[in-house]
Amino acid sequence: MTGVSYQVFARKYRPKTFDDVLGQDHVVRTLRNAIAEKRLAHAYLFVGPRGTGKTSTARILAKALNCTDGPKADFDPDEEVCLEIAEGNSLDVLEIDGASNNGVEQVRDLRDSVRFAPARGQFKIYYIDEVHMLSNAAFNALLKTLEEPPPHVKFIFATTEPNKILPTILSRCQRFDLRPIATETIAAHLQHIAKQEGIQIDETAAWAIAKGADGGMRDAQSMLDQLVAFCGEHITEDNVLDIFGFTSREKVAELTLALLGRNTPTSLSIIQREAETGRDLGQLLGELIGCLRALLVAKLDPKADGEGIPSELWQALLAAAEPHPSDRLLACIDVFAETENRMKWANNKRLHFELGVIKSIQSLDEVRIADVIKVLTKGADYLPTGMSETAKPAPAASVQSAPTPKAEAPANSVPGPQTAPQTEAGEKPEPLTQFKVKAEPTAESKALPDGKTTKKTKAKKSVSALDSLASMIDEAPEVTEPLSDEPKPRPRTEPEAKAKPTEPKEDSFYKDPLIQSALEKFEGKITTS
Repeated sequence: MTGVSYQVFARKYRPKTFDDVLGQDHVVRTLRNAIAEKRLAHAYLFVGPRGTGKTSTARILAKALNCTDGPKADFDPDEEVCLEIAEGNSLDVLEIDGASNNGVEQVRDLRDSVRFAPARGQFKIYYIDEVHMLSNAAFNALLKTLEEPPPHVKFIFATTEPNKILPTILSRCQRFDLRPIATETIAAHLQHIAKQEGIQIDETAAWAIAKGADGGMRDAQSMLDQLVAFCGEHITEDNVLDIFGFTSREKVAELTLALLGRNTPTSLSIIQREAETGRDLGQLLGELIGCLRALLVAKLDPKADGEGIPSELWQALLAAAEPHPSDRLLACIDVFAETENRMKWANNKRLHFELGVIKSIQSLDEVRIADVIKVLTKGADYLPTGMSETAKPAPAASVQSAPTPKAEAPANSVPGPQTAPQTEAGEKPEPLTQFKVKAEPTAESKALPDGKTTKKTKAKKSVSALDSLASMIDEAPEVTEPLSDEPKPRPRTEPEAKAKPTEPKEDSFYKDPLIQSALEKFEGKITTS
């Protein structure tokens, strides 16, 4: 009895046709349409993380090009030509490892071989994996052949680091970016494999494997292989957590609830328990960031789901995040993002994780400038209720239109400090604390441009203190004459220069009731320079 070698799930369940490719619908649709419309490029570049189907898609494309009566998208994967391509035995499909064949000599051999016609199929296909490993000299040697290959030659490249490929190479290829596969897709495919193999796997276990695979189908299939060897025919979530050091969604939700509840001791104790049981703290931090991100998205978009979090846990997390605005959750995510960068290169990952938790909890209690602005904008709601409507500051329009008291100076008076406004005999101006100033009707002579004068009577009207201050500012003299280099005559005559304001007039200005009321109201004092 001859023994049969075991074949791992990643090879046994490798996609054979375009319909088997999971999570890359945008790539499959483009290739199908190109084959159907016979718009085939001479060079293709597949870019994406590990385990997303770059090599599998390249082999499927090669089968579609060289199949019987091809090219066609719907081919028979079990025919002889397709089986040879799948096993790597086809003479017309050459798979080259870019890491071990990265020199100029290998590229020269390739240039010499492209001149020969295909042995069996319609095209001679060169598939170079990890093409970014080629040297710059090898890339330059390949440029001319890549730009104008013979009609029977097709190039297919695959890489995980397109930034290392020369732009001249990128411009000669059609680029397809393969995305990380969704967690739900990986979990469903794992259950399909388990069913085909006669293995019972819990739904939570399949989800835990898919979450740990981080978008790579090959990684998930390898993990399932390892679990079957450890557990046998029944796989539970606890088995997944114990073998790979993952953290359950319940534990992540518990840590998130303690964080949002500002419960620092509970948060630190959870981290301590996870570290003592050998859990991967980096994976726990990534799950915590993902949970906070889901809550932030839910605040901005109420229709968003919990991204795989069970319904009961998700509702509890939403209730805990309700008191916190979105900017606080964003601050926590920023803190943990910095913590994640430090943990990658730190020996003591637990210390940095604990520091990040403490900082994030403190960020939830910080008073920000936005909070101060909100309080100030609502300050009008807290004004004293005894203040009358007439005591409130008038609108800007009323300040401009309200007449202000102005006293006429004698014709022969010397310019000096501004005198107090005139009032009727026997009437005292009301103090400033009452927020009212009465203006008596006065006759003001105003000069017009043609030399005429007009008289305007000011009606008696009450204005606020702010209006009075604004009018005083408006009446302040301003220099409007433009500056010139020519010498100007002296603004005063000699007698005027000698004339100085008398002391009593200065005292009368400072003893004005309006000035005294303003000093008392604003607790000010008079200083002389």
